[in-house]
Amino acid sequence: MAMLTYIEASRLALAEEMRRDPTVWAVGEDLGRGGVFGQYKGLVDEFGSDRISDAPISEACIMGAAVGAAMMGTRPVVEMRFSDFALCAIDELVNQAAKARYMFGGQTRVPLVVREPIGMWRSSAAQHSQSLEAWYAHIPGLVVVCPSTPADNKGLLKTAIRSDDPVVYMEHKNLWGLEGETPDDPDVTVPFGKARMARTGHDLTIVSWSAQVHVCTRAAEALAHRGIEAEVIDLRTLWPWDKATVLASVEKTGRLLVVQESVSVAGFGAEIAATVAERLHRCLQAPVKRLGAPRAPIAYAPPLEDAVRVSETTILDTAEALVRA
Repeated sequence: MAMLTYIEASRLALAEEMRRDPTVWAVGEDLGRGGVFGQYKGLVDEFGSDRISDAPISEACIMGAAVGAAMMGTRPVVEMRFSDFALCAIDELVNQAAKARYMFGGQTRVPLVVREPIGMWRSSAAQHSQSLEAWYAHIPGLVVVCPSTPADNKGLLKTAIRSDDPVVYMEHKNLWGLEGETPDDPDVTVPFGKARMARTGHDLTIVSWSAQVHVCTRAAEALAHRGIEAEVIDLRTLWPWDKATVLASVEKTGRLLVVQESVSVAGFGAEIAATVAERLHRCLQAPVKRLGAPRAPIAYAPPLEDAVRVSETTILDTAEALVRA
């Protein structure tokens, strides 16, 4: 094991996969200088500009070229800089990459990884702060990944690169500097569709993903001081998502709180809540609760940005009310 940051873990994962498989390459804006956050720092020195490829400022062009390259037998890693910018390439991703294997009867595949940094980060305002994971979970043919730890960012990125289906890979910008123990074995991967138990408990199940997992874990530790033991589940992947782990936990605790940073309306939390309500309604000791952002743009001013955040205090108070009800 090695102590790596979230960003170092992803950089190492990409380098290891490029050494292992010569068909793996990366394309996007500013990759030669390391990427906008440093995810690709130093990689051009080892792999050259043919495999760490700078592209013009045209997300549609980048995505379209990568989809074609994937269908021709390579494994592109596409850097979109911000998840907000990827919307300029939505047709290429949603109407082409996601559907190609189905529409051509399995005669082609699109082994494509689309990296989309998500989340609120340093007053980045309405066009650089969104978390749109629920959009992609809605699309048949796409895998959706939201790692929360350095170890998972390494293991899941390796799994994504090796996948024969297009993967929307969403890394939270507030996690780049997070440190954690990370496997240094290049053969260690993390499977899709398997949640991580971040904390065990018996009074309440809290389900989340990405950076919000850490907020939920801190809230759960505070709840323990109030005599409430909350179980925290990190989904890791939203599609496929680990229904079995969530259902088993809620069957044990009888209560569910789903927490997301993104807008609550039509968010993925609603899918989890509906599944639990349908399958376990006889086991529930309280109504399922969701926490998410209001349906409002994200402001530049820090106080207004904080107004749409789901805070540790909000989680703590909501969870306690759910158990005490």
